[in-house]
Amino acid sequence: MTPQRNTGAGAEEGLPEYAGHYRLESCLGSGGMGVVHLARSTSGLKLAVKVVHARFARDPEFRGRFRQEVAAARRVSGAFTAPVVDADPEAERPWMATLFIPGPTLSDEVKRNGPMTPAQLRRLMAGLAEALRDIHRVGVVHRDLKPSNVLLAEDGPKVIDFGISRPKDSELRTETGKLIGTPPFMAPEQFRRPREVGPAADIFALGSVLVHAATGRGPFDSDSPYVVAYQVVHDEPDLTGVPEDLAPLVLRCLAKEPEDRPTPDELTRELRSVAASYDTQAFVPEQRAHGFPGALGADGDRTSPPGSRAGEAEGTPERRAGRRPRSKRLALAAGVLGLAVGGGLASVQLLDGGLAMNGPAPGTTTLPGATSAAFSGWVAKPVPGSEGVPQCSYGAGKLFCARPGLVYALDPADGSLLWRHSVPRMLTGVPPVVAGGLVQPMTDHGQRLEALDPDSGRPRWQRNVPAYSGVRSVGGMLLLTGTDGLVRGVDAGSGETRWSRRVPDLPLPHFSSFAGDPLAYAVSASDDGSSTRVVAVDPATGDVRWEARQHGLLTPVGSRDGSLVLLSEEAAFGRVNAVVRYTPASGASVRVALPVPRDAVRASVHGDVVHLLGSGGSLDAVDLAARKVRWRLETAVSRGSAPAADADHVYFLAGDGRLLAVGARTGRLVGQTRPRLGEHTDRVTATLPAPLAVKGHVYTGAPDGTVFAVDGRDPSSW
Repeated sequence: MTPQRNTGAGAEEGLPEYAGHYRLESCLGSGGMGVVHLARSTSGLKLAVKVVHARFARDPEFRGRFRQEVAAARRVSGAFTAPVVDADPEAERPWMATLFIPGPTLSDEVKRNGPMTPAQLRRLMAGLAEALRDIHRVGVVHRDLKPSNVLLAEDGPKVIDFGISRPKDSELRTETGKLIGTPPFMAPEQFRRPREVGPAADIFALGSVLVHAATGRGPFDSDSPYVVAYQVVHDEPDLTGVPEDLAPLVLRCLAKEPEDRPTPDELTRELRSVAASYDTQAFVPEQRAHGFPGALGADGDRTSPPGSRAGEAEGTPERRAGRRPRSKRLALAAGVLGLAVGGGLASVQLLDGGLAMNGPAPGTTTLPGATSAAFSGWVAKPVPGSEGVPQCSYGAGKLFCARPGLVYALDPADGSLLWRHSVPRMLTGVPPVVAGGLVQPMTDHGQRLEALDPDSGRPRWQRNVPAYSGVRSVGGMLLLTGTDGLVRGVDAGSGETRWSRRVPDLPLPHFSSFAGDPLAYAVSASDDGSSTRVVAVDPATGDVRWEARQHGLLTPVGSRDGSLVLLSEEAAFGRVNAVVRYTPASGASVRVALPVPRDAVRASVHGDVVHLLGSGGSLDAVDLAARKVRWRLETAVSRGSAPAADADHVYFLAGDGRLLAVGARTGRLVGQTRPRLGEHTDRVTATLPAPLAVKGHVYTGAPDGTVFAVDGRDPSSW
């Protein structure tokens, strides 16, 4: 057939009919550096042939890089890559032919079908770890591992596009102060020390890719590559939405220092402890009728989905919607990093030093406009000069809040600071809780626990414990899941270990718990996602009180009068399609289907009603007693927190710091506060806490680093 021609802006006058002796049949995709064609060998073997753009063919430096790409791709075996069949870097239009591999890219798969299931994520991580082991053992560093460079083939993931990889014995070296890569998937050293980039940079990228596959976004989230570059170097990753059993491994991959990251072999070994076995076959969904061709694209990219914009950043649509104008932080970051972006790659001018972030002056003020005589509201900035959302809980008559490295207590009446206490390795996105009469800071999968006096903040006990991968407060106990799968019950009041045992048939259990419920819950899905085993554990003894197998891929979100409430997800797409209530006393299940499946749902239970906030601001109220959806509301909030409710209203926090209130009976928006983004209005908040509805008052943290309170009885006055 006649080769296709480019028709977009900047298209070349014509595309060649042949690359070497391979006739080019059709265009599979076009990127910044070249065009990829479908071709066939003389024997009929399908090939993907990358042909360099004419303007780059005239650049000696680019030709050198293309020769390097061909050499790197040839050095790696074809088990985890697209094998090189033939190439001619010296041709008038340099080209390289690789085996055509059917299957979508990870980027296209997540865009079309949403985040992967936990089982799919484990297989993806295992496959990429094996691929990097194969790449690194021949002395190659990929340096641009990203979702569009991962092909989901039938026999496992394939890593493609070695365009900026560097063999250790390559004569080409990165220019001083410059590098090439894709900022959301680059390691800190690629910005700080580009000449010293080694295999550990690919491990960091693997962690970022896993977060994207699990959530549809990256661990460092912004539309601006300048801000992403800053976040990669200085900020902690957002792992919200990453399965609990994989989060510790992903966090290790995203360590700031290369020596703190695991090797591919270590990842493979630790994955075996996460799941006794995993099947690296058949984790790719069936090809859809309108699916994208799974062939190597120019620079690893694929033809954009219909309606998408060329050069758009990888991620879900909500990440790109409703952005506010970039302001001071963007200008400052641009000045320091000097980053110029084009064709999906970035060239970065590096300077020493970091970015100073000076927030508003500290203090506590009364909120204007509140009409209730009993409570006028307040706003407090307990940590001067800080930004990022404080994570708060309520207990013992106080608000207990956390931010990285710090726990503090506030008076809920006026927001005054009662005490502060330094806690290294605080678990990101998790507030401290009150258990056993003491404040329990949640530390980051470490080997040390401590409990604080709620009145003074002074430590009441400190304990060294075996390394753990998860911790959950249930009643007066702390349940620690060890990295070896052994669960320990620690008395929250004294710090003494009361019991240790394994949960049958759960190699690495991670527990859910809910206020007022005396049990802890762990779930385990079948390999095909068709059913879920639910186990209820007594935290005082570790005994299994009941277990049941339920239809579907289920996640617990709350409990009510002895019944457990779960969300049901589509196994193939990861969207929530129903709410399930299971009553163990009778064995009865109630399932209420959603009229429209929802993506990235966060949910809470209030009485018989479950409120679900999905991506894009869709808010559903599901009445389990009436077995129907009571109401639905589209709020246009791109990202929101889990909702909280009282008898009259449903509250949730938007990514820009607005607190919104919706009528619990009517489903209508009745009030919202002003945005609280702070000085850096272009920064995207990573973890949004659920508001706290307590005795008619509503408390929450905001992206500008403040904690504020409003009168929940009169949202129209906000």
